[in-house]
Amino acid sequence: MKPIRKAVFPVAGLGTRFLPATKANPKEMLPIVDKPLIQFAAEEAVAAGIDVLIFIIGRNKNSIPDHFDKAFELEAKLEEGNKQDMLSIVRNILPSHVDCVYIRQAEALGLGHAVLCAQSVVGDEPFAVLLADDLIHCADRCCLSQMVDIYNQNHCSILGIEQVEQETVNRYGIIDSTLISDRLSKVNGIVEKPPLDQAPSNLAVVGRYILMPRIFKLLEQTQRGAGNEIQLTDAIAKLLKEESVLGYQFSGKRFDCGSKSGYLQATVELALQHPELKKDFRVYLENLLSKEFNP
Repeated sequence: MKPIRKAVFPVAGLGTRFLPATKANPKEMLPIVDKPLIQFAAEEAVAAGIDVLIFIIGRNKNSIPDHFDKAFELEAKLEEGNKQDMLSIVRNILPSHVDCVYIRQAEALGLGHAVLCAQSVVGDEPFAVLLADDLIHCADRCCLSQMVDIYNQNHCSILGIEQVEQETVNRYGIIDSTLISDRLSKVNGIVEKPPLDQAPSNLAVVGRYILMPRIFKLLEQTQRGAGNEIQLTDAIAKLLKEESVLGYQFSGKRFDCGSKSGYLQATVELALQHPELKKDFRVYLENLLSKEFNP
């Protein structure tokens, strides 16, 4: 079986929940301390052995390719000022062996359509999909590396899953599954954003996928579903009838940075681990919480 070499990043969404911050700036470029969300996702892919990053972009998304491109004027200014540490950061956002490909999604027709836009570059290979909204922080091996390990053992599609609160199941794709081992399940069915009384479980698919190339043909046949969009979930439901699909409960903490609350939680928790900030920031939080704080 072919290895996982390519990853798709659907980044054409409008980010309406973060307006006005996202009026002219993509939500994927919102920083967690000093690094944009899309860079966390790209670094995770590279750590998992990916060497082709495919970004599905829309209008007003030019800052994403700009971020991963060379910045000659900035580099010259930093070099002139002998700011070598900052220069190294700017020059090494991605390793030199990694290629970036940008594909315009002319119309926002949903996640399934965004993935389908990558077909010409992915070709007949298994591939990963990462949603930058879901920042997954792992103490050891990153989420996608864990999933690649599972793929290398089973050679089939893998969905990143986690248990969510019952009252939030209507926000996710929810699976019906049979447990294989501690973290691994066979997916029997999947439904997009079901009402609580119709949800088969509280195991939600989050923003990490490894998909076999058959998914492209199924996406071509998929009609618009929930939200009048072409849903990746609907194509996966068709794939289940033809191939094995596994669900993997990854080891790590997911921050839903598509919500303001999740975004703020990620900012605080990663700031508390930041080598330059963690000491002073922790003192600040402790002092703040020790007072009677009335916003």
